[in-house]
Amino acid sequence: MAPTSQVLTKHSSNVRTIILNRPQQLNALTLEMVSQLLELLNAYEEDPSVKLVIMKGEGRAFCAGGDVAALANGSWKQGAVFFSRAYTIDYLVATYAKTQVSLIRGIAMGGGAALAIHGRFRVVTDNTLFAMPETALGSFPDVGSSYYLSRLPGFFGEYVGLTGARLDGAEMLACGLATHFVPLEKLSSLEDALCKANTGDPEIINNIIHDFSNKNPKLKEKSHYFRLKTINSCFSQRTVEEIISALEEEADRNMDDWISWTIQALKKASPTSLKISLRSIRAGRLQGVRQCLIREYRISCTILQGKVCKDFFEGCRALLKDKDKNPKWEPSKLELVSKQMVDSYFAPLDDEDWEDLKLPVRPNLTSYAISKL
Repeated sequence: MAPTSQVLTKHSSNVRTIILNRPQQLNALTLEMVSQLLELLNAYEEDPSVKLVIMKGEGRAFCAGGDVAALANGSWKQGAVFFSRAYTIDYLVATYAKTQVSLIRGIAMGGGAALAIHGRFRVVTDNTLFAMPETALGSFPDVGSSYYLSRLPGFFGEYVGLTGARLDGAEMLACGLATHFVPLEKLSSLEDALCKANTGDPEIINNIIHDFSNKNPKLKEKSHYFRLKTINSCFSQRTVEEIISALEEEADRNMDDWISWTIQALKKASPTSLKISLRSIRAGRLQGVRQCLIREYRISCTILQGKVCKDFFEGCRALLKDKDKNPKWEPSKLELVSKQMVDSYFAPLDDEDWEDLKLPVRPNLTSYAISKL
């Protein structure tokens, strides 16, 4: 095993395994890590001897996302460099020429989840935990999530993106975020089998994973997915205000723990973040992954710049630094967040050193990759 600082690699004939290696920080992504990942993925794609790339995390997490505290404490232009490289990785993974398998054990959140979900084979297990918790932090679901959330059944993507709802492996398989569910005790054997097969043929890889899979893992009794009818009815509304109103009407008819939690999750989140997030996911329904990443880069840089709203920094203070869990959002109410404010997040930044995200040209794409564009 060849260490490359916070990222480890393992070579097995024509198979390359990438291991995220910050276990004490739940493999949260740093600038060093995304730079190394970008270099490795480019090298493996260009190397004719590499047929299959496996990605996994060391310890009890796949990847908890970007190192948010570092982003909040650094300059916005340093943050823009991080996002530029992270989003380029997501685009590479989404359009990768080689077959890629992600073994999603433990926590997979935000930018960490995107590393896997943009890929072709996404294997979850008994202890997988997925979430996009950004609205509670004063941010929004980025890293190309407006592409994949908008393609979940009905309006489940809006629900997951706005509330930060946590999904387990069975729920990820049911809604399409995962392609396979492999029991935890079989995960190492699956990895060995993939290395032994020494092939990048997608059909063979799929069959190998299928042989280790639980084809129909049972959804827990209180699964979010069982509430899809109500989610579709409420989260299909045009605005965040109308979504909350529809949920409150539903609560008047049938109050339970789930609907109470959903309303509270929305009311605790940053009002600005909720409006940005809904508009972004809705835009993603009509755009390819490239367009989604370019748009999200504008939003992320505007958030880091902090000129329109400073909720991201307040969210980091309340949840990560002081941990009082009592952020003071500004504006404090949805009705105070104007359309002009929201529009500004989707426009180019007014800074002479800034430019839109430049994603690499991807020649000779597979039909699977082309379908995402």
